[in-house]
Amino acid sequence: MVRCANDRTMTTEPASGQDDSAHDLHKLEAQRRMNRESVRALGLEPYGSRFDGLTAIDRARSMYDHQADAAHQALSKSAAVGTQGPDPRPEVRIAGRVMLSRDNGKLLWMNLRDATGDVQIAVSQKDCDAEGFALAKVTDLGDLVIASGRLMKTRTGEITVWCSSLRPASKCLVPPPEKHAGLQDVEIRYRQRYMDLWANPWTLRVFEMRSRIVSRVRRFLEERGYMEVETPMLQTLAGGAAARPFITKMNALDISLFLRIAPELYLKRLLVGGFPRVFEINRSFRNEGLDKQHNPEFTMLEAYHAHGDVETVMELTESLVRDVARFVRSLVDEQADERVNERAAERAAERAAGSPTPGEAATLPFGDLVIDYERPFERVSYATLFERACGFPMSDIPRARQELRRRHPGLCREDPGAIDRMDDVLVINELFEDKQHGGEAMLDPSRPTFITDYPAAISPLTRPKRHQRPGELPLADRADLFIAGMEVAPHYTELNDPDVQEDKFREQLRGADAEKNVEESTFRTFDADFIRALKVGMPPAGGMGLGIDRLVMILTNQRTIRDVVLFPLMRPEE
Repeated sequence: MVRCANDRTMTTEPASGQDDSAHDLHKLEAQRRMNRESVRALGLEPYGSRFDGLTAIDRARSMYDHQADAAHQALSKSAAVGTQGPDPRPEVRIAGRVMLSRDNGKLLWMNLRDATGDVQIAVSQKDCDAEGFALAKVTDLGDLVIASGRLMKTRTGEITVWCSSLRPASKCLVPPPEKHAGLQDVEIRYRQRYMDLWANPWTLRVFEMRSRIVSRVRRFLEERGYMEVETPMLQTLAGGAAARPFITKMNALDISLFLRIAPELYLKRLLVGGFPRVFEINRSFRNEGLDKQHNPEFTMLEAYHAHGDVETVMELTESLVRDVARFVRSLVDEQADERVNERAAERAAERAAGSPTPGEAATLPFGDLVIDYERPFERVSYATLFERACGFPMSDIPRARQELRRRHPGLCREDPGAIDRMDDVLVINELFEDKQHGGEAMLDPSRPTFITDYPAAISPLTRPKRHQRPGELPLADRADLFIAGMEVAPHYTELNDPDVQEDKFREQLRGADAEKNVEESTFRTFDADFIRALKVGMPPAGGMGLGIDRLVMILTNQRTIRDVVLFPLMRPEE
């Protein structure tokens, strides 16, 4: 429960999950509108104007000077004999949202919040100008204000801005969340992210961290000689991955277009054109389901290294993830460090230089796990994991079909011949991808691990391994990185033989997953221009794709993708 600064009654925030009638909501907003008119009556603009010279709250708090505060108190005591001189305390001007207000008559205490933290301000009738004190009396929780004054400490040790001036920046017409519980309703947090960000400082911190992670990724790749490029988001063919696209239309040309599934085929065209190393941090779209790890609109990194292979990009990803984990570790430790002055400055210099704090291991929590990014990442083959999970080698196709029938008796009853009609590789992959008992379930979620040597038939853009064992399923130079039980990044030796690529495209078009229902089936196209590009000649290359959203989830210890996407897709409100 909180009290509005102008009200003597206790009010609660409807958005925090408690019931309020439309009439009550109207009364609360009506009171705030009346206060807005009171601000105008003071000759002030409730929606503010330009203010220069603002100081961030965390910076303002760090400017507090104990010696100057003590000197001022000594001067104040000697004021009676007329010896008081200039006020030595630092003066600041800050902007913030009112999170708490206590009216003691001739003195009002408020807590202001900006993106960097909270600070207390005091608005005294004696020391603040008349307009500022009158404004404080009609200021509501959630209002944005500009406070100017000297820094001091109260008797309880709270750093405080003792206001000489208070001015409005913007009126809040919506009552804020309850001060102790904050904004807890998940539905409202995702729909009204603007409320979530200022009501829950930890939410803002996650997205600040996301921004810095992406910047770090970009910087790492540029230092490795990769050039950032941009490829089309609207495409005439949905290519680069097997997924269901979003379809739109361009009226000017009267053609259908697809939102990008992946930038892969365009980035490979750039290798053909002569760029040696390229990357794109891109928004991609897949018209598929929503869950804790999937959002239809997502951010991914794709990078390609001419004259490299799968090993080249595996090393790139391992080094990149380790570097970013060290960076996050240093930020986490810095936030927890109470030695704000020289230690914070020292760490800020290290961060600006791009190096982690010496001696800090890249170890970060994710739920109940503690993930060590410093140790070399594990490597294990697809075939090894399959045999661990199923108890027989993946070359034993009859036994694999028998096992799949055992696990899916319902499918066998509905269509007795369905499993017999499935391609061998799909039978194997269905068993491997079983969430409960498949190969991925054999991984230690606390150890970043590459699964290597996938079947070639499920990797149509990947070069087959040059040395294959007779009688076994053909394998591809592909490796997928898993962290915390999530697939984070696939890696490939890219296929650059135009004839083999054309055959694989046509094989896909024959509908290898025709047995699946509409929701599970994928969209497949034949990109003739990409084949033409390969005929021009693409150098051997390694390619990788890294899910930025999932990486941020893991590094910031968030259990759902919606907590690292500012505006996740939501069903429209009724």
